Amino acid sequence: MALLTAEWRRLHAARRKRLMEMVGTEAIVVLAAAPERVRSRDTLYPYRQDSNFLYLTGFLEPDAVLALVPGRRHGEVILFCRERDREREGWDGPRLGPERAGAALGVDDAYPISDIDDILPGLMEGRARAYYPLGLDAGFDLKLIGWVNRMRGRGDGRAPQEFLQLGHLLDEMRLFKTEPELRLLQRAVDITIDAHRAAMGAAPGATHEYVLQAELEREFRRNDAQPAYASIVGAGANACILHYGANASRVRAGELVLIDAGAEYRGYAADITRTFPANGRFTREQRALHDLVCAAQDAALAQARPGVAFTAMHEAAVRTLSEGLLRLGLLKGRLEDVVADETCKRFYPHKTGHWLGLDVHDVGEYRIDGASRLLEPGMVFTVEPGLYVPADAVDVAAKWRGIGIRIEDDVVVTRGGHRVLSAALERSAEEVETLMARA
Repeated sequence: MALLTAEWRRLHAARRKRLMEMVGTEAIVVLAAAPERVRSRDTLYPYRQDSNFLYLTGFLEPDAVLALVPGRRHGEVILFCRERDREREGWDGPRLGPERAGAALGVDDAYPISDIDDILPGLMEGRARAYYPLGLDAGFDLKLIGWVNRMRGRGDGRAPQEFLQLGHLLDEMRLFKTEPELRLLQRAVDITIDAHRAAMGAAPGATHEYVLQAELEREFRRNDAQPAYASIVGAGANACILHYGANASRVRAGELVLIDAGAEYRGYAADITRTFPANGRFTREQRALHDLVCAAQDAALAQARPGVAFTAMHEAAVRTLSEGLLRLGLLKGRLEDVVADETCKRFYPHKTGHWLGLDVHDVGEYRIDGASRLLEPGMVFTVEPGLYVPADAVDVAAKWRGIGIRIEDDVVVTRGGHRVLSAALERSAEEVETLMARA
């Protein structure tokens, strides 16, 4: 497992140390692993670890709790986890167990999760503040509040007097990616590129959207990855539904297919969108809008460099799209008025990008003190302009109706500008048609 190598143990330890320095020696940090979720009756959804827990430990098992106790002489990093159990491991797979957790994860102490009621309250004694993601796991919220109430009920003035949200501290840390993280992100992107190419190649013979979804996700699993989110495969007017998820309609020659899909590799998510003709050739109108979205993405990427406001990318994309829609006759008026009035929102209702990392819509503030955040090296985000002309837009010429296009790439800010992690995937109309003709 990549996140349990010596390199990653050092990285997790450095993250925990930095977090403890931020909260100080009067505080304790408590973080629970994600609970397992019931899918139906006695079957569970595939387990996905809480991203913050993964960020600090690399540990993939449920029923675990991490406690960080800055300045504690007998060890600052304590993990509670499931004990080894031969019978249960025969059903569910191997467990790390407290005996092996110290060496595997680089923690100071590891105890059975069954002992947490006896040990964790003692770790909280004398700590003025507790940092904890309150509201994320209602079951563990009740346990934690119960421990504190019992301490206070005994007249113990050494119980934490203040609970603070942990999220904003970890959000800032997670926003800036290290080289080991960028390697995993790049691997997730590379797998996703192969998956998109497989789907494009299969499109001329595909009967339904789910056939293309199967091509995508086969590539994910073939490369030891899984979907980072529910894959969107929208043919025809379905491409105009931003979060389309049925993936069950027929794929017809002459329609465009929009695929928004990304692989998750070792916890890190890719997020890429391409739009292509089902039969391998764009019509004149499809090509015109596709070229316009490409131009908008180029305009946004030109703003992707240190010191530039995050919103500058969206503003550049909107201006380019507005100018093009005026030229093509889908909008009317003066360019400056159209931009000021946000008239483009009718055909482009979403923003141009979002942070990317352990979550596909990753954590991190977009605004600071009311102003758009400035880009800095190590930030990773998507750039994803689009155009969507509803099939029922009766005031628009029929030739444009039902066309939905989005082009999305994954980008990291560098010291000298930016790098498009997904640059290898065919994007322009010429590149897409050539790829599909070869397939």
